[in-house]
Amino acid sequence: MRTLASSPRVTPQAADIELDLIRQAGHIGAEVRGVRLSSDLSTAVFAAIKAALLTHKVLFFRGQQHLDDAQHQAFGRRWGELVVHPTVPSKSGTQLLELDSHHGGRANSWHTDVTFEVAYPQVSILRAVVIPPYGGDTVWANTVAAYDSLPAELKALAEQLRALHGNDFDYAAARPPVATADTVFKRYKDVFTRLLFEAEHPVVRVHPETGERSLVLGHFVKRLVGHSSSDSRHLLGVLQDHVQRLENTVRWRWTEGDVAIWDNRATQHYAINDYGEQHRVMRRVTIAGDVPYGVDGQTSVDRTEPAVRATEVAA
Repeated sequence: MRTLASSPRVTPQAADIELDLIRQAGHIGAEVRGVRLSSDLSTAVFAAIKAALLTHKVLFFRGQQHLDDAQHQAFGRRWGELVVHPTVPSKSGTQLLELDSHHGGRANSWHTDVTFEVAYPQVSILRAVVIPPYGGDTVWANTVAAYDSLPAELKALAEQLRALHGNDFDYAAARPPVATADTVFKRYKDVFTRLLFEAEHPVVRVHPETGERSLVLGHFVKRLVGHSSSDSRHLLGVLQDHVQRLENTVRWRWTEGDVAIWDNRATQHYAINDYGEQHRVMRRVTIAGDVPYGVDGQTSVDRTEPAVRATEVAA
C-alpha cells in the first residue's frame, strides 16, 4: 500500500522548446509537425514530446517512412525498457508486436494494452506499415476525461472498486466479420490465450507523473472483485460508457509511415474493423510500466497462477 497525500494535480514540466502542435479533438489528441522521429532526438525535443504526450494523451506524426524496425525500437528505448507481449510472439528478431490483418491482428474492441499484467505498459508506439485505401482508422479515448465526467457519487463509488483483468476475454464478440476469417482468428486466439494471465487493478488509478485520476477498464476486465457477475456487468457498462462518449475520443485516419504514441495509463483505443479482406499491417513497441495504485494507495496485484509464471520464464 502506498501512502498518499492529497493527490494534487501535477502540471508536466514545461519543455525548453515549443512544438508545432495541431490539436485533433477537444479532449484528446494532437498532431506534431516538423519532427523526424529517431533515437537521436535532442534532449529538449524529446522532453517537449513527452510533455505534450502527458497533456494530449496521444500524439500523431505523419511522414515517418524513414523508420524501419531497428529504428522504431531504438526510438522506443528513449522512453524506457521495451517489453514484449507475454503471449503473442514478436516479429522475428525484434521486440515488435506485428498486427497483421491476414493473421488475425484486428484489435476491434475498446482496451488499454495488456492490462492483464500487473505492471502493464506505460507507453505504446505504433507504426503504420501497410494501410488499406479505405477503412482501418483507430480511435482513442481519454480515460482521465471519462473519470472527470462522472457525477461525484459515481466517482466515489468507482474509487472503491477493483477489477480482475485477464487475457481470456470474449473473442467471439470481436471476431472479424469477413467470410474467411474464422480459422485465422481462432488460430490467433489460441496463441493469445496459450498462457492465462490475470491482474487485479483499482478501477481508478492515480497517474504517477501527472497525479490525474483515470478509469482502468476495457475488454480485458472479467469482473469487479467482490461483486456478482450481474452487478459487475451493469456497473462496468455504466463506467465504460463514459469512456466511449464521443466527446472523449479522437479518430485517426492512417497513411503509411504514420506513427502514433499514446499514454497507455490514460487512454483506451479501438482499431475499427471496416476494411474487409484488405491488408493492414501495424507494428508496435511498448514501454515497461509501473504497478498502478488507486486513490486509497492500494496497488494492483498479480493474480496469475504461479505455474503460468514459471512457464513464461521457461519459454
